[in-house]
Amino acid sequence: MRTGQELYKKAKTLIPGGTMLLSKRPEMFLPDNWPAYYSRSKGCTVWDLDGNEYLDLSIMGIGTNVLGYAHDEVDAAVMDTVRKGNMTTLNCPEEVYLAERLVEINPWADMVRFARSGGEANAIAIRIARAASGKDKVAICGYHGWHDWYLSANLSTNESLSGHLLPGLNPEGVPKNLVNTVFPFNYNNFEELETLVREQDIGVIKMEVSRNKGPENNFLQKVRELATRKNIVLIFDECTSGFRQTFGGLHTLYGVEPDMAMYGKTLGNGYAITAVVGKRAIMEMAQKTFISSTFWTERIGPTAALKTLEVMEREKSWEYITATGRKIAAEWQAMAIRHGLTLTTAGLPALISFSFSSDNALKYKTLITQEMLKKSYLASNSVYVSMAHTEPILKQYFEELEPVFQVIAECEKGKQDIGNLLEGPVCHAGFKRLN
Repeated sequence: MRTGQELYKKAKTLIPGGTMLLSKRPEMFLPDNWPAYYSRSKGCTVWDLDGNEYLDLSIMGIGTNVLGYAHDEVDAAVMDTVRKGNMTTLNCPEEVYLAERLVEINPWADMVRFARSGGEANAIAIRIARAASGKDKVAICGYHGWHDWYLSANLSTNESLSGHLLPGLNPEGVPKNLVNTVFPFNYNNFEELETLVREQDIGVIKMEVSRNKGPENNFLQKVRELATRKNIVLIFDECTSGFRQTFGGLHTLYGVEPDMAMYGKTLGNGYAITAVVGKRAIMEMAQKTFISSTFWTERIGPTAALKTLEVMEREKSWEYITATGRKIAAEWQAMAIRHGLTLTTAGLPALISFSFSSDNALKYKTLITQEMLKKSYLASNSVYVSMAHTEPILKQYFEELEPVFQVIAECEKGKQDIGNLLEGPVCHAGFKRLN
């Protein structure tokens, strides 16, 4: 075993689940052979603990590094902050400058609160929105973190959230009296949402603007109209989608304004910073409840965000990563056609993924990771695009991926047995308890 794999064995005896983030568990990629830990990174290159070098054609820090790893300008701004001091008794001015900038980018909004993770931002938004609406019940569509309020949707049935990114989430530890406070609805199913609003006295609608597909039949406009007519607080969770297809929220492309929105992953290019923006009448309710945390006042997050926004705007990063994601999707499809395979792509162009139309899809995904790792790639069935994913890097990636597609085609035709090709367990598709 390599150093990273040995360290992960130890981690599972010291850290429940082995990692802090489910999406970074080796079991999600290549259970027995994933490098697991890194020593350094730059651009889209990652070095493991043994000094092996990999090109990251995978999830790029879970979509946090749109400008690429260890971006010179962002890191320089952060290091200047480190030298000057990250925390004092006084507040950092950067939080005011960042709030002002985000209000400029979101002209429908007036005020901002900051946190350091997407789950925190979602919890803040729900607390404020419930206070503003005076109602407890929430309709949700999408993935919104790990906190009690969200996971309570699975108290009535463990399958309620299965269609919202992660199947298999068990609400152990969530207070049972939260049952029937959060109600999932399916994207583009406006009638389902209407029924919830009519039958459950919904006070808040929280949803992702888009994850795997776009709105149909004026879905977002209908949701906005319903929320306005029923005095419901409408929240758009843009922790994942923000700043990927436009400079700001994805909702601007559809001409629909929420009452609140959250931004996260893209905001600090790898440094921890999230934001809740909203209309004044709603955001002021934060002062009637209690929302406060020591490390929300540190200086690195806002500093990184200000510089990241500056670089993204100058380089129009959203245009590059969107166009590049579309090229990747087209090449996956072209390769599949060449080899007689059928696959479907999903997600925003900058967060593009694919799945084979086969009962062995998960095994094929595992095979791709296994074989591409041997060729010094961190790869799976998705690419979270960054500015560091240049044309030469992508050209080489597809040249190395093509033979793997050929092998998968042979498995589909019965010429090879996928079970004989895998050198370890099949990767996980959702939440599973680790032994």
